[in-house]
Amino acid sequence: MLNENIKTIRKSKGLSQEELAIKLNVVRQTVSKWEQGLSVPDADMLISISEVFETPVSTLLGETVVETKADDLKAISEKLEVINLQLAQRKATGQKAIHWLFISLCAVIAAIFAVLIVLNSSYLGWNFSDPETAVAKAVFHAFEWLFVRTAPLVFLGAIIGGCLTRKKV
Repeated sequence: MLNENIKTIRKSKGLSQEELAIKLNVVRQTVSKWEQGLSVPDADMLISISEVFETPVSTLLGETVVETKADDLKAISEKLEVINLQLAQRKATGQKAIHWLFISLCAVIAAIFAVLIVLNSSYLGWNFSDPETAVAKAVFHAFEWLFVRTAPLVFLGAIIGGCLTRKKV
């Protein structure tokens, strides 16, 4: 039973006797003897085998392991295909959201520039001697100064980002 299980699981994992022997630090003949039932691995080696196979020791020692049938492989591949489709849809949705974020950023920057042009506010010529509006003017001046210097770079980055994230046909 142990010998059959080792052989069946090894084959289902796509390992040759040589590959399994290398992973376990034994010679190929040792694996061959285990599979022929001429010898059995000790307890430590059983644990190592179970780790390589990612299978509990009880499975190695338990009932005969049934090889995977073609129908089982087909069902697994269909499930993997569904999962891949779901992942692709999530990726496309995320890319679409980022694309529209870049486009929105461009629109907001353009709108703020339009407001600044309409207000024709030359922040360098403001009279800051009026104490009631001096604070508001200073805050607006700081915003305007920062915006005028950083917005073109952000706008250019948003345009590039929008182009890079658009859906390719």
